[in-house]
Amino acid sequence: MTVSPGDEGRHQPDGDDLWNESWYFDFTTPDGALGGYVRLGLYPNLGAAWYWACVVGDGRPLVTVIEHEAPIPRSGLEVRADGLWCDHTCETPFEHWTVGLEAFAVALDDPTEVYRSGAGDRTALGFDLEWEIDGGVYPYPGVTRYEVPCRVHGDVLVGTERIAFDGHGQRDHSWGRRDWWSFPWCWTAGRLDDGTVFHASRPLIEGVRYEPGYTGRAGGDELTSVDGFEPTEQLGPEGLPTTAEMKLGPLDLSVEPRWFAPVRLDAPDGRVSRFPRALCRFTEADGRTGHGWTEWNQPQG
Repeated sequence: MTVSPGDEGRHQPDGDDLWNESWYFDFTTPDGALGGYVRLGLYPNLGAAWYWACVVGDGRPLVTVIEHEAPIPRSGLEVRADGLWCDHTCETPFEHWTVGLEAFAVALDDPTEVYRSGAGDRTALGFDLEWEIDGGVYPYPGVTRYEVPCRVHGDVLVGTERIAFDGHGQRDHSWGRRDWWSFPWCWTAGRLDDGTVFHASRPLIEGVRYEPGYTGRAGGDELTSVDGFEPTEQLGPEGLPTTAEMKLGPLDLSVEPRWFAPVRLDAPDGRVSRFPRALCRFTEADGRTGHGWTEWNQPQG
């Protein structure tokens, strides 16, 4: 795939009910003590926008917004629903995005409560954050998707607390069929303390080896494709990974999921998938450490 500035915006859907266009924005402090993510997903053939936003961190409950019935924006990427306003603006293609959020979220001491009622304490959540490129653009081979390592800065609001944020993160953009319920996958992205940025993804389908990913340097303009991605994980209660190992190109990473922000996904036909996403600590075999986000898609049954 090659990408052009116009690819940062919306694309014309095809006739597939599960055609989806998705924008992700991850962020974490360098020490992993605070982080979160935003995902906007448009399902135009189902007439709904999915919106997720969260904050996690040391000594904090999960504060999360999960909305699967928001109206599709008429244009642009501004979403309005009951108790939710958010907008996502491309200031300079591939270089600079801003994200604004004002919403009522729920605070959960047990993140797996999202798999059940999702009931928690009502909490205000707001973002005024900027993602600026920090290492190049990585187009996926063969599919319509690309990834961008970023610096992230701005303000996070949780309840009456205002937090000045300065850290790093990842954003990606994809469009095409997105079926969460057919097969599991693992996706990860992070940064080590020496400035190494990395990302990889792998669908876990028998007989299929598709393992896009990269390594690079923060502040550089080139990303190097990796020659493979082999993730393994150990699962605890409710299917939350407790530890993981990742062979990611030249990196040999031990992964400690620290703070979870999962989502339950219900298909129109009744199928269910669990989607544990976690802010993780990464330790390379040579002693380097870092932080970032990892996700595991877990179709049930």
